[in-house]
Amino acid sequence: MNVPENKLKSALNAGTATRGIWLCLGSPAIAEMAGHAGPDWCLIDFEHGPNTLTTIEDQLRALGSTPASAVVRLPMAEEWLVKQVLDLGAQSLLFPMIHTGDQAAAAVAACRYPPHGRRGIGAAVARASGWGRYPNYTGQANDQICVIVQAESRASVENIDAIAATDGVDCVFVGPADLSADMGHVGNPDHPEVQEAIAHIIARTRAAGKAPGLFGTNPAQFDQHITGGVTMLAAGADSLLLHGAILDRFA
Repeated sequence: MNVPENKLKSALNAGTATRGIWLCLGSPAIAEMAGHAGPDWCLIDFEHGPNTLTTIEDQLRALGSTPASAVVRLPMAEEWLVKQVLDLGAQSLLFPMIHTGDQAAAAVAACRYPPHGRRGIGAAVARASGWGRYPNYTGQANDQICVIVQAESRASVENIDAIAATDGVDCVFVGPADLSADMGHVGNPDHPEVQEAIAHIIARTRAAGKAPGLFGTNPAQFDQHITGGVTMLAAGADSLLLHGAILDRFA
């Protein structure tokens, strides 16, 4: 039995536009609900969400019963943590705060088995290999791991060509909130200077043949983002959508 195809990786590498949702609440029920609601992907937030390895595994299992691809955003690009999340069965990882090409290369290496990387061997006794159902997991896993790196600083703007050109990086995802803060415009991602930087990241990522990603903040602009070349668009977050629905009900 072969390792399952990473449909998100295939779509991004083909230039197909995808839309997804951030899962910030750590709930398998919400993950399952969201996965059946129509997004191409659902991202489990391990950076800012109240998650543990156990809650991530539960959400990966819940999303496995839905058409949506699962993505996990890590809090950091530490090899030991990357290894554990991959062994849980995640095939797509988003790495925050990638400022240089060397950091992007290190993130890729943490996801790949030797000789192409530094991922430790251990998935045979873990969920990633289907508890051993995929006998050639170590030989096939590298090709199915989707590496998404987040550009969200002045340094990442300056180094975008090196970041996007990194072999093994599938997508460069813009984080408007942190980018605007680092550029001196906290809470104002619509500032012209920030928007110019975002457009530059998207253009240089496309020029490198990689998929640009973006967290959209305004639904009225979603089609514009897609038309502008974004192929991994976050269309919202479970916490924000739930909070908005509750406010609307009691307005």
